[in-house]
Amino acid sequence: MTEGDEAVGKNRKPDRKDPKQISFRVSESEYLKLQASAETLNMSVPSFVKNKAHGTRLVAPKFDKETRQSIAKDLSKLGANVNQIAKYCNQHQHEAPNYEALEHNINTMRERLDDIWQKIK
Repeated sequence: MTEGDEAVGKNRKPDRKDPKQISFRVSESEYLKLQASAETLNMSVPSFVKNKAHGTRLVAPKFDKETRQSIAKDLSKLGANVNQIAKYCNQHQHEAPNYEALEHNINTMRERLDDIWQKIK
């Protein structure tokens, strides 16, 4: 039998960052409150409870999950468009670029950024 075969049947302790565990029970309504609070902060229930036990001040996000995702998606699209403008400028740096088109695209980017900014104010 090899050394690897001997270890197969043995119970090994998993490597954990925090070796001690604390367990306690809560009612269904208490759990639902904890779950709602954790979801609001985009956290798991155990992580939320641990942070609260440490006295961490948790601040609820300003926007709900769907709004945050929408803003992130809009910013991502905006970033992709800015990258396309930068790529165009880099490709045409030794020749006269189409300044009218560039100005139009940059102004469009500014308008879209202003729209996003108005959402988050």
